[in-house]
Amino acid sequence: MKTNIFCNNRSKALITALLTGVAGSFAPISMAWAVEPVPYVYYGTSIEQFEYRFSDDNEVAAWDGYAFVGTDELKFRLESSGEYALDDSAFETLEHQALLQVPVSDFWDAKAGLRYDAPAGEDRGYAVLGLTGLAPQWFEVDADLFLSEKGDLSTRVEADYELLLTNRLILRPTAEVNIAFSEDEEVGIGRGLSSLETGVRLSYDLVDRTIAPYVGVHYERSFGDTRDLVKEDGGKTDEVFFVTGLRVMF
Repeated sequence: MKTNIFCNNRSKALITALLTGVAGSFAPISMAWAVEPVPYVYYGTSIEQFEYRFSDDNEVAAWDGYAFVGTDELKFRLESSGEYALDDSAFETLEHQALLQVPVSDFWDAKAGLRYDAPAGEDRGYAVLGLTGLAPQWFEVDADLFLSEKGDLSTRVEADYELLLTNRLILRPTAEVNIAFSEDEEVGIGRGLSSLETGVRLSYDLVDRTIAPYVGVHYERSFGDTRDLVKEDGGKTDEVFFVTGLRVMF
């Protein structure tokens, strides 16, 4: 009788050990399935410039902003910018872009998509290929290559920097350079360096960098063949504006 009990106990112990081992072998698989990360979807809107510009003989309403949705690996981005001449009640520039953006390094993203312009002259569609990110010394850089529906190639490089004077007071210099590799007279673009826009804006953060009114100075200048085309059209080839506006992020 004692032998039977001993055998039963040994059998129970052996079965228990086997079951524990089998369960343990499957546990990592179950855990792997349980903790597999789900990509987090981000979305937001940033209006970098929403401003009123004025000079001695010109008044302009201008904006520049974007909205995005996606994950760390892939984002869909919509951009819009424009300038509306208040004296003439007409758009001077109007541009929209729809882009896909993917990371290519710790500080840089590649982007590709479509751009559509509807200025005062002919409307234009473009294919877009570019890079956006942080350059050394924390300059924000946006570099794009455009191929128009007419086969004209151009490029644009934008850069800005945020200098924190205090925790809320920020000085932000900006610059934008446009270069055309061929001429497109229908939209007033000549070959070579076509335009430069630069400025500096002083903002004050009211609500955790989500709302920031600002004042500043904005300068525009045309060059080369583009300058000649602007003159022929009766426009100004260089102009200084004082600006007041609002930055909004949400």
